[in-house]
Amino acid sequence: MNTKWWKTPIVSAIWAVVRIWLGYQWLTAGFHKITDGFDASGFLTGAIAKAGGEHPAVQGWYAAFLENFALPNVDLFNFLIPWGEVLVGIGLIVGIATIPALIAGAFMNLNFLLAGTVSTNPILYTVAIILLFVGSASYYWGGDRFLIPMVKNYFANRSSKSNNRQAA
Repeated sequence: MNTKWWKTPIVSAIWAVVRIWLGYQWLTAGFHKITDGFDASGFLTGAIAKAGGEHPAVQGWYAAFLENFALPNVDLFNFLIPWGEVLVGIGLIVGIATIPALIAGAFMNLNFLLAGTVSTNPILYTVAIILLFVGSASYYWGGDRFLIPMVKNYFANRSSKSNNRQAA
């Protein structure tokens, strides 16, 4: 078997530590928003204000999205952001739905960056992208290692049973 060096079980253990660290960052961020209360309206208004001037921190097209969609639907975002962060965190910590959690986390980081907030977002975004590139090595030490083959097997069996019924 010709396994890439970054997909070996030993190196996958390092990816698992990185994945769990990233999950912890998301879980704690979301948990604090849920327990301490969260209102994105001030953040959105501030991001829209950063769209002016000679060198805007927020691009005009993104400010238009924030002003015309996000701000009028702030209650939806007040729910989605904290709970999305918690779910991304849990998924990454236990290694279940790892790839969707990495994509969702990277998407949230990208949106925070587009809104003019740097903070830890470039680091978290970069770690998520690296883990996406290592693919299955990111969840070798996690629940997806067992769940993905089970789900594939389930659908393969359903498909073959369906094909057998159609042939009969």
